[in-house]
Amino acid sequence: MSDMNVNQVLAQMRSMSIEAGNKPEPVDTSNDFASLLKQSIDSVNATQQTAMKMSSDFETGESDASLAEVMVSLQKASVSFQAMVQVRNKLTDAYKEVMNMPM
Repeated sequence: MSDMNVNQVLAQMRSMSIEAGNKPEPVDTSNDFASLLKQSIDSVNATQQTAMKMSSDFETGESDASLAEVMVSLQKASVSFQAMVQVRNKLTDAYKEVMNMPM
């Protein structure tokens, strides 16, 4: 953790804590489900692309990123992909349940 500034991380955690305590902003209902789903898939894809680029740059020595930063990036990509798969599974289950409902 010598490369990371502990005070900076603590400051970020404090600011996130303050933001979490604030009232939520009004939700924009103009976005439909399809665009929201596409945005989340694009976000997961971008996370994976960034992680793979950091990994390959670290392996070739082209980056100044530490091993810890690369590993955190790879774990973020993995967790976001697993979450997306779970959402897909729940949506598929819900679709099957709706389709099996009697009319």
